[in-house]
Formats: sequence, C-alpha cells, structure tokens
Amino acid sequence: MSQTDHAPESPPSPPRRVTTKTLQRMRRDGSAISMLTAYDYPTAEALDQAGIDILLVGDSLAMVVQGHETTLPVTMDQMIYHAEMVGRAARRALVVVDLPFPEGQLDIQRSVQASARVLKETKCHAVKLEGGSEQANRIEAIVTAGIPVMAHVGLRPQNVHVEGGYRIQRETEKLTQDAIAAERAGAFCVLIECVPVEVGRAITEAVSVPTIGIGAGPHVSGQVLVTHDMIGFNSGYFPKFVRQFADVRGAIQQAATDYRTAIQNGQFPDQKESFE
Repeated sequence: MSQTDHAPESPPSPPRRVTTKTLQRMRRDGSAISMLTAYDYPTAEALDQAGIDILLVGDSLAMVVQGHETTLPVTMDQMIYHAEMVGRAARRALVVVDLPFPEGQLDIQRSVQASARVLKETKCHAVKLEGGSEQANRIEAIVTAGIPVMAHVGLRPQNVHVEGGYRIQRETEKLTQDAIAAERAGAFCVLIECVPVEVGRAITEAVSVPTIGIGAGPHVSGQVLVTHDMIGFNSGYFPKFVRQFADVRGAIQQAATDYRTAIQNGQFPDQKESFE
C-alpha cells in the first residue's frame, strides 16, 4: 500500500469572504444579494453556512429579541455583545452592525467612536446608519476613519416618533437625493426600507452602489428580512413585505407540548436515556 493511501485529508479551505468589493461586483454582474438579520452564534452560523451574503446585527433585536415596541431602547453595549457572537460565527458573510439610537444622531465624533468599537471589539466589518442627505458628513467621517458604512433611507425606525408610526415613504425625489448623498459621502451600499416599487427602482438607477430592499420591490440589488419574521418566530404580526419561509414558532410550541406530555406520561426519560 502506498504512502499516499495513508496521507491525511487536507482540511477544507475556508470559504471566500464576502467584502464590499464583492457586493459591488455582484451589482455589476446582476447577481442578487441576500441579507438576513442575526443576533447570536448558532443562528449566524446556520445563515452563514446557507450562503447568505450579508448578516445584519440589527437594532431590531430590541423588538424581536428583547420584546420592546420600538428599536430605540437597545444600547451600544448590547449591540456589541450580540455582534461579537455573530462575528465569531460568520466565516463567509459580510457582517454589518446597526448604530443604535442615539449613536448616529449626536456628535459626529461619537458616531466615529461607536463605529470603531464595532471593528475593534467584534469580528464584524461595517456599520449601518439611518439617514441620507443630513447624514452625509457623518458617513464621510466614519468612512474616513476606515470603517465601511451602509446607509439606510426610506422608513427609518429610529425616527418612529417623528413620523408618527411606521409609514410607507413615497417622496421619490427626496429619497433619491438621500441615496445619492450617502453614496457621495462614501457609503458602500444603501438599504431602502418600505417604499413603493417605483421608488426602489428610481433609487437603484440613481446610484452605482448596491441597494438592498426591505419592502422596496424587486428592482434593487438584493433583499433583506428580519430572520425572526422570515422563519415565523415572532409574535404573529407579519408586515406586507414579509414572506414566511418556515413556522419555527409552531414547531417549537409543538416540541414543547410533546416534551411536557412525555414527562407527564412517564415516557421521558426512558431506559435508553438513563444511566445504569
């Protein structure tokens, strides 16, 4: 038997990391970009292994993980805590972290420092910042510090009290100018939330960077959903733009019911599940 018959197999090479340049190339090639939220290690690992291009540690964790009514209560320390787990899990995906309220609204230097924490204290790669034209100087300062920025236009959840609720944004010219200003300031990507189909198309045609839609129609570079909505692991309310691809909440409830019943009936644990 030859020596090669006993040679150990080489470990699989790590997947090639998605970068901001990868996303630019995908836009040019017409390859659709996939993006989902992640807030913990096992979820991020599963989504990464499924080939999702971008993982977003969203301030939406305030609502879907912490149980708040808005995204406003989540703190920077909490974002870092969750981002560190997601960053460790993701081997391929680009990981983006939301700047929570009010880190993106107060002094620009504070935003730069908060963004720097993301890169220093986690293995994540970029931050997301709500706002367009009025945030151009802030975006530029963060990018100048060496930190990639994804801009966020359209519905801005951190502005919920100013807007009086979560409303469809229809001002095509303003939203397009917001996206253009963000691109000129150095944003590598623009997320567009809750706009009519033609507004999503107009913004995408007006900028050269990738656009990611959530309730922005099909004429964008990619799509993002909150994972808890996508897998049906929420309180039962689904926005119009959500497609539910699984019923995880129902599966968990059924498993828990079966577990309780097995205990009550004396069927768990059985002999195979017990030590002699």
